[in-house]
Amino acid sequence: MTDNHNTGKTTVAPDVLTTIARLSALSVPGVSRMANVAGGVNRLFKRKGHNGVRIEVEDNVVVADLYLILKQDVNIREVSRNVQQQVARAIQEMIGMEIGSIDIHIEDIDYDQEAETA
Repeated sequence: MTDNHNTGKTTVAPDVLTTIARLSALSVPGVSRMANVAGGVNRLFKRKGHNGVRIEVEDNVVVADLYLILKQDVNIREVSRNVQQQVARAIQEMIGMEIGSIDIHIEDIDYDQEAETA
């Protein structure tokens, strides 16, 4: 007896990758929020800016750009590395896709956060 089951295939919408990357980045200590990146080249090509995340997939390899606003008094290099590791791990474990690169863009430091809580 041969067991020939056609199991089909699974496709993942680009917004799912964007959500995973965004939530993973926000979970890293030192990240205040995502920066808004709706303008620039994406606007010219009518691509949506996704709350601080741009993702491209080619041949099952993910390339991500994350635009962050960090909390004040954090080590930018350390937070950036932690975000890269967390996002890469989440995409690899949840989706099973390879990571080409995860580029971090620090857009601002959130100094107003401390003033609001004081």
